[in-house]
Amino acid sequence: MKVFTFRIVIITAFILLSVYLLYPTYVDHQNTVRLTEILEKARLNVQKYHPDWTPFQVEHRMKQIEDSVKGLDPSYASARAKRVKLGLDLQGGMRVVLEVNTVKLLDKVAKNPDNVFKQVLADAEKDAALSDENVIDLFARKMKEKGVRLSRYYGTVRDDDKKIIDQLKKDAEDAVTRAMEIIRNRIDQYGVSEPSIQRQGARRIVVELPGVAREEEAKNLLQGTALLEFRLVKEPQQAIAIMQKVDDVLAGVDLKDTTKTDTTNATVKTAGKNRDTVNYDKLPENKRREVFEKNHPFFSLAITQQNSADLLVLEENKAKVQMLLNRPDVQAILGDNSEFLFEAKPYTGQDGKKVFPLILVNKKAELTGGVITNAQANIDQTTSGAVVSMEMNSEGSSEWARITGANINKRIAIVLDNLIFSAPNVKNKITGGRSQIDGMKNMEEAKLLEIVLKAGALPAPVNIIEERTVGPSLGQDSINSGLFSAFLGYILIAAFMIFYYRRSGFVAAVALIFVVFFLFGLMAGFKATLTLPGIAGIILTMAMAIDANVLIYERMREELATGKTMKAVVEAGFSKAFSAIIDSNVTTFFTGIILYQFGTGPVQGFALTLMIGIVTSLFGTLVIARLIFDYMLYKGIKITVE
Repeated sequence: MKVFTFRIVIITAFILLSVYLLYPTYVDHQNTVRLTEILEKARLNVQKYHPDWTPFQVEHRMKQIEDSVKGLDPSYASARAKRVKLGLDLQGGMRVVLEVNTVKLLDKVAKNPDNVFKQVLADAEKDAALSDENVIDLFARKMKEKGVRLSRYYGTVRDDDKKIIDQLKKDAEDAVTRAMEIIRNRIDQYGVSEPSIQRQGARRIVVELPGVAREEEAKNLLQGTALLEFRLVKEPQQAIAIMQKVDDVLAGVDLKDTTKTDTTNATVKTAGKNRDTVNYDKLPENKRREVFEKNHPFFSLAITQQNSADLLVLEENKAKVQMLLNRPDVQAILGDNSEFLFEAKPYTGQDGKKVFPLILVNKKAELTGGVITNAQANIDQTTSGAVVSMEMNSEGSSEWARITGANINKRIAIVLDNLIFSAPNVKNKITGGRSQIDGMKNMEEAKLLEIVLKAGALPAPVNIIEERTVGPSLGQDSINSGLFSAFLGYILIAAFMIFYYRRSGFVAAVALIFVVFFLFGLMAGFKATLTLPGIAGIILTMAMAIDANVLIYERMREELATGKTMKAVVEAGFSKAFSAIIDSNVTTFFTGIILYQFGTGPVQGFALTLMIGIVTSLFGTLVIARLIFDYMLYKGIKITVE
């Protein structure tokens, strides 16, 4: 038995290592079963005690309960991190194809763009949508046709067009690379397990997010440009005057004849010679709204408040208000330094309808988010609300101190991607560069904002051009079908081997169990992702392992026909088939490397599983099966190969 000791120790070590690596997968499965039972009971209780809740409220409460259960037991997170990962096609999730907007990048890096620049860029964008030509080449050619040098907008006056085009292409290339890294950073912080982020072509990025349930949140995370700005809110008197002019223009009133009106009283004095004073109290109720909408098209949608210049817009009217504000005549009134912005999150009115505050702010930012060095989501101890604390660099700290010192008792809007997250009053001068954004609905929302701010801004906007969602039920069906196929494949292979090679076939069937067991263990150890093509790789691994056994057994048959002893037959079978086994497996292994290097997600999953499977199949055939044969010879057990 001493002659077998070393091999027994090696095999035992591999078994224990695989058990250790696969144990978190078992724990994760048990946790999932237990969590499902807890959530089912909780759902029944929620529906029992809150029968009037909407499905959205129920799901929100269930999410809170799930987070609470997971938070109380650290094994949920640790086991999930160490388990055998499941790909998008097995556990469900999102597959998103993003495209970096090169046109926006050209506009962003241009110096002093004028109307000619904007028109040529717009034409190049239209032509690029209808052809495969690079938008930068199209833009450069159109500029050349107009006799305009690119140095007018890019580089220096000494740079020729070719040099500038090469630099712009390099910038576009860098933009895609940077976008991939930023998206990867955001996803990692978001906590998505085993994501796949790959480049496709010149401008596209393919992102796979297995297990993501909140698709809209993930899409916002991928596309958010993290453009953080601090803008002054217009003084109430100035804001009301501008709002009145907007209302007058939309009502078709000549601004030369307008006068101030008080929209807070029941009797509204309409401005201009084209509108008369209307006493709405004397109008029939069914006519009152109609007349007001005609005379005040803006204030009928954007409701004024007492003691505030902030407007309130119903969610159903938000798109219409935005369309009115985008009209050229309204933009002319707003000028170069006034802009209406909605708050990011709505309020819920007494009637249950969502209402979005609309605030008039300076168009020019006092400070941007580029000075932020750190962000942290936490709970405000005084209000118990979720906030995001920010730290600024030295330059930002001095600027922020100057801005807040010069605007005490004024409001500064904290704007992220043209949405206002908060518009607090400046109570005193803020030094040290530390501030916070409040107004977050919960810690989840605050954490999302923290991730976006810390990860950095995308160099150019990215557009979602393709989106595919795989439901968890479809993923479970794929798992069941894949595992059934693998199990059926094993049964058929084992049955054939036992029928054709008798006891030697039984040895191969036993060794094959260890091969698959070690394969899953190594996949867990390398944190590899199991996909549906990966299951196909497992089935192919079993075929490769049996192929090696067939080579050995056929050689053993040939040696047995020469009249050699069974010990010599076994020795000759393994030694003479060794070169053929190594050649075939090494060739397949290198093919797997090529597939993994140049393939995309599903192909990579197949290739990785195949490569790990080749290693385990060689170990199973050349070590485990050989040990069983040697032990049978040692014990005098009869070996049959036919």
